[in-house]
Amino acid sequence: MVKKLILCDCGGSQNVDRAAIGSACDATCSRVHTALCTAELGAAAELLRQEGEVVIACGQEQVTFTELAAELEIDAPGFVDLRDRAGWSEQGADATPKMAALAAEALLPAPITPSADVISEGVCFIAGPGEVAFDLAAQLSDSLVVTVLVTDDARPLSRAYDVVRGRMRQVSGALGGFELRLDGVQHVEPGGRGGFGWTAPRDGAVSQCDIIIDLTGDIPMVQAPHKREGYLRADPRDPLAVAWLAFEAAQLIGTFEQPLYVRLEESLCAHSRAEQVGCSNCLDICPTGAITPAGDHVAIDPMICAGCGACAALCPSTAITYEDPPVSFLLARMQVLARTFRQAGGHAPRLLVHDAHGAEMIRLAARFGRGLPANMIPLELGVVSGFGHAEMLAGLAHGFSRVDVLLAPTTERDALTCELALAEALAGPTRLGLIDESDPDALSDLLYAQEKLDPLPDPVLPLGNRRQIARLAAQALNPGGPTMPLPEGAPYGAIAVDTEACTLCLSCVSLCPSGALIDNPDLPQLNFQEDACLQCGLCRTICPENAITLVPQLDLSDAALSQRVLHEEEPFACIECGALFGVKSTIERIMEKLAGTHPMFASSEQARMIQMCDDCRVKAQFHSEDNPFAAAPKPRVTTTDDYFTKRKDH
Repeated sequence: MVKKLILCDCGGSQNVDRAAIGSACDATCSRVHTALCTAELGAAAELLRQEGEVVIACGQEQVTFTELAAELEIDAPGFVDLRDRAGWSEQGADATPKMAALAAEALLPAPITPSADVISEGVCFIAGPGEVAFDLAAQLSDSLVVTVLVTDDARPLSRAYDVVRGRMRQVSGALGGFELRLDGVQHVEPGGRGGFGWTAPRDGAVSQCDIIIDLTGDIPMVQAPHKREGYLRADPRDPLAVAWLAFEAAQLIGTFEQPLYVRLEESLCAHSRAEQVGCSNCLDICPTGAITPAGDHVAIDPMICAGCGACAALCPSTAITYEDPPVSFLLARMQVLARTFRQAGGHAPRLLVHDAHGAEMIRLAARFGRGLPANMIPLELGVVSGFGHAEMLAGLAHGFSRVDVLLAPTTERDALTCELALAEALAGPTRLGLIDESDPDALSDLLYAQEKLDPLPDPVLPLGNRRQIARLAAQALNPGGPTMPLPEGAPYGAIAVDTEACTLCLSCVSLCPSGALIDNPDLPQLNFQEDACLQCGLCRTICPENAITLVPQLDLSDAALSQRVLHEEEPFACIECGALFGVKSTIERIMEKLAGTHPMFASSEQARMIQMCDDCRVKAQFHSEDNPFAAAPKPRVTTTDDYFTKRKDH
């Protein structure tokens, strides 16, 4: 499909090199317009009617061009903001390579995020003091099905909505699927003169609703209340906030699209084995409580998940992968930005990863300040909290001289802090950073003052899952394949085995979720493949001799991809058939402790069985006097003579 880029210099306020941009991003470019959104709107209409994929180089007037496309009954075009992110800059004269890079990225076909339909029928649950809750319920009762949980002694005067008293014990779910558990529930008794009465309290009530309005002014009923769809909350003493909730609740009726932000591959999860807990990274970091234990793996409620991506960034086994967008598309965007920038004549590009808040800061810095440096390429994501160490390293491997993540006031920061420390251990502390700045001018000053660094001379293209991406990028950044020490809790590493304490019981092998620990069916041997180790700690937890220690590191040599022996011993030869079995030192130690002293091994014959293989031990027991396999003697076969003998006797 033909890709067409419609250019405009916004009233001559920026320099737009049509030929250079078109050549670098491999697209057909229109002539450079000056007032495309006003005086030249007719020309824009003609360009939109032409066949092919159209991208308009304007971020400010998206509404104008979208409405124009609707009037023409054609698909809405794509958009790329070249002005605020490149043209309006203190170094705007040198912005052509960045413009080309941003245009090329905008022309990439974006994958569709999987989603599920959420149906809300307008069943609303309001909790709070009667004075406020009853007024709000009266406003909403015409459009919603309302139930009020009154938290004080107020009694309703209207039967236009249901009213109960009680205590909220638990809330689960999200928009269209909340489940409530209440204790001490009392229903209204509508009969009789005077105020309504209440029934006797009962515990264990369960109810469902689509929307919850929390006016209790108390601790929120759910984790991360601002991220839970369908959960609305306000201070009951703030009438404006309560009135706004009425407007919001009225909009929550119908069918909504819930993105399925993450995907879980249960077989890869290293959460638990044999009731021993290993990795709990995602459980510890999830701000909404969408992730819960489910046996050997975890479970993710997609309706509660807010899509921060922190779980995917911290998952050591790649059991959780982010889908909005997938990591492969994110890497493709970074590669196109870096490659096109170089092809257009740019040198030493820097990457600034940001969200919608950061985009607004960039626009303000461009309109009223210095804007971004000419080699600072912005990359906007829906959320930045899932931009982990693999993505940071991949950015450097693609040829960016530095990668910074611009934080917003609402950004979940715990995962980013951990991931930055891990990435810096592999790439050095000067090429990566988190920027926590809310002033656009201060942001520009900080970026202009950054140290000038040279990028990787030979950029590479890391592919695969997050573990593979991190390894390939780290190898490119650290030629020669050294072993890099990592901070505690890193998802890469080796294990150290105390060979004096290890008995080769191989409990660790049976629980290892990734197959990093391997036994040898022919010899008493413990093998290890470092590349597969997740550092989940299950082997250390299960070891009865406390012989295992985790060693966080990343071995970049090929040796990490093959098995090596951690511990081995001489096998014992069966005293009957000579077959090799067990561990010689273990059997000799058992003989010393049990033979002749333990009641079950009082005789030498019984003690000898310890030194036999499985087959010989069964044979020896079968032929022993107290054979445990022996059954009652078979009855003698009755013959004809027996019948004749009985008849003679009678």
